[in-house]
Amino acid sequence: MGIPEKIKAIQDEMARTQINKATEHHIGLLKAKIAKLKREQEENTIKKSGAKSDGFDVRRAGDATVVFIGLPSVGKSTLLNKLTDAKSTVGAFQFTTLTVVPGMMEYRGARIQMLDLPGIIKGASSGKGLGKRILSVARTADLVLLILDVFQPHHEDVLINELGNIGIRLNQLPPNITIEKASMGGIAVAQQVKLTKITEGHLKDILHLYGVVSARVVTREDVTSEQLADHMAGNVSYSKAITVLNKIDLVDLEFRQDLRQRRASESRAPAVEVSANAEVNIDALKQQIYEKLRFIRIYMRPKGGPTDYDEPLIAREGDSVEDVCNKIHRRMRREFRYGMIWGKSAKFGGQRVGLGHILQDEDVLTIIKARGT
Repeated sequence: MGIPEKIKAIQDEMARTQINKATEHHIGLLKAKIAKLKREQEENTIKKSGAKSDGFDVRRAGDATVVFIGLPSVGKSTLLNKLTDAKSTVGAFQFTTLTVVPGMMEYRGARIQMLDLPGIIKGASSGKGLGKRILSVARTADLVLLILDVFQPHHEDVLINELGNIGIRLNQLPPNITIEKASMGGIAVAQQVKLTKITEGHLKDILHLYGVVSARVVTREDVTSEQLADHMAGNVSYSKAITVLNKIDLVDLEFRQDLRQRRASESRAPAVEVSANAEVNIDALKQQIYEKLRFIRIYMRPKGGPTDYDEPLIAREGDSVEDVCNKIHRRMRREFRYGMIWGKSAKFGGQRVGLGHILQDEDVLTIIKARGT
């Protein structure tokens, strides 16, 4: 029996199993087995093709990369053209875009690469159409825009499921768990946070499934069996996402309010409502993208010179002086002597700092190089 047949057999077993407290452990193990088989299937595909990836070859540019994911004819190309200076082909028929069309959005000093991808279809993650090639681009993106037609908001689940099937988790963080393999002693679990979503026995069974028989496990959050399986599979990526409802110019306010209430009742995050054709809320979407990417602006001040407030250096929340050095030039880190900071992160103006100093939005930074460089 091949891997696809094994996956299908497990899925059939899951469908036949009544979900309740008594079967949670069994269902969790079946999900872990599927995750393991899918990883093996992906590895076999890569070996046969001789390629590292089956995605489109896209050169990254700018301060961040954003991809558009949506079904055909939801208005991705028109939206790209409104957000950037790109000239993506627009047409009132399906599959207008057949390759990746890049554009560059400039907003508050940041240059954000936007990638318009061909529309996907249900089953894309299993290879239908250009599905796997399209979806794989999202693995390396900093942000995913889920583009929906306002009349078909239920397609959001299709997009999330297709991305999930190839190991992309949206708006989630990697599970805070550490697994250190050992040569003997069995599996010891240290629960810094009490496990309620998975039993310790279930956790050990999943580790045994992946061939781990001796290890020290530290759980710092209440993980689920799916999160543990993701962690063990090692082929899962975590991406930020914004849901965009397009074509709102075609519906009235009552329709939109009803849609918002339904999303709230389903515990979904608010969507950004836009019309690419009528250019409604385009600036609001730009702001949402900027905020979701957690950009900060760093103003550079050369030694003995004025601060450049016209062209800030774009960094991310949590970035350090070292990150800025690496962004400026690969030699800057080696030539660094110390930095001087003015702004929110400084205790006082002109504070002398090292490479590890964490920067904040609108800080002013002077980098002093080592003597002789």
